[in-house]
Amino acid sequence: MEPNTLLDALLAEAGISKKGLAWRVNEAGRARGTRLRYDHTAVIRWLAGARPRGIVPDLICGIIADRLGRPVSLADIGMGTAAGAEHAAPLAGFIDRSTAMWRGDGQQREDLQHAPLITGLAAVGPVWEWENPPDDRDVSRVGTVHVGPSDVEVLRVARGHYEALYRQAGGVATRGRVVRFLAEHTAPLVRGAYTDATGRELHRAVGGLVAVAGICAYDSDRQGLAQRYFHQALRLAKASGDRAFGGYVVALLVNQAVFMRDYRQAVAFAEAGIRAAGTAISPALATDLYAMQAKAFSRMGDQTAAHRCMTAAEDAAGRIRPGEEPAELGYVQPGLVEAQLAEALISLRDFAPAQTYAAEAVRVRAHARGSIHRLATLATADLGRGEDELAAAHTLAALDLARGQESQRLRDRFTRLRGMLDGHGSAAGRQAVEEIDAALSVPL
Repeated sequence: MEPNTLLDALLAEAGISKKGLAWRVNEAGRARGTRLRYDHTAVIRWLAGARPRGIVPDLICGIIADRLGRPVSLADIGMGTAAGAEHAAPLAGFIDRSTAMWRGDGQQREDLQHAPLITGLAAVGPVWEWENPPDDRDVSRVGTVHVGPSDVEVLRVARGHYEALYRQAGGVATRGRVVRFLAEHTAPLVRGAYTDATGRELHRAVGGLVAVAGICAYDSDRQGLAQRYFHQALRLAKASGDRAFGGYVVALLVNQAVFMRDYRQAVAFAEAGIRAAGTAISPALATDLYAMQAKAFSRMGDQTAAHRCMTAAEDAAGRIRPGEEPAELGYVQPGLVEAQLAEALISLRDFAPAQTYAAEAVRVRAHARGSIHRLATLATADLGRGEDELAAAHTLAALDLARGQESQRLRDRFTRLRGMLDGHGSAAGRQAVEEIDAALSVPL
């Protein structure tokens, strides 16, 4: 039995306490000639996942609907079927479920923190739905909080703030802050009142924030939770009508698929992103998608396909105009494509060109997080060429930049480097191993 997060979120939105709901259910039953004797302990059971009998679920819908001033279905309160909710009100039901998840994540609910990765058709479905009709004809909404352009701008600024914090301090340190902002500040807005035009801008801005929450969950090794945030961001992209933004979210799913070693899915998602973004695709997005495809193909051992995608990535990189790119694609900085292609070549065990690409990437200035990954890639290529002392030096440089970062992904990167350095057995490698051990001894 899973917690009823939808009912919990709606009660919070309506400002109804557990005791208050029980009293209202009893009064509503009396008005229908039915004697009910519920108290707050019954509501606690409902929130834990139990379903009351008889007419009670309908009474709860009526009580909350009267308070919120909008229709509320059994699916909306978590007492119907998920399919029914999607069919009845796709976007409205999605918003209710999303805000409920933000609230639950902020409360660190166990079922969310350890949510399993979605696989099979359920994992592919959100990408297919984003790519294909029908689109949302009208995303306007009736609610109690009026939403205007200034509210949307606050969300845009917040996205930039949390992205910068993630790059400086890592996803573990940033995750709680962005989730709290979603639950406390963003949820009332997305459930508020807005026109279709404002609603599209709002969904675009909220999607950017949700994507950052997903990135932080990914960086904290909460892969199932990260995937759910990415799926939410993709649905918000569809509601916004911004195809380029949707392509960016697909790129996040591609990156996660590569990390989870689901290389065929990574290739398929990248192709969907390139195809569906169409003429709206930016050179930076095309660069990233082709580069990640190259990595996926290289790890499958398909050298021909990997080289084809590498060429496409380099061609797209030559067309990037930073001032014309969407804000979210700021991570596609000079040197990124070289680092990505170096990783693809390392997987193909072509270490000489990999080292050349990685060294070129390191020479280009990047934010600390990017520089750490580039140095780690260069160190891996160094080891592939038997240059242990260079590898140790580059590892120590990366480790120095990583001080203050709280990131499970960076820890994983250093753990892999440690294993490779330890296997080579050089004096410089042993010193680097000791430094890595000292750094990793501090728990996140």
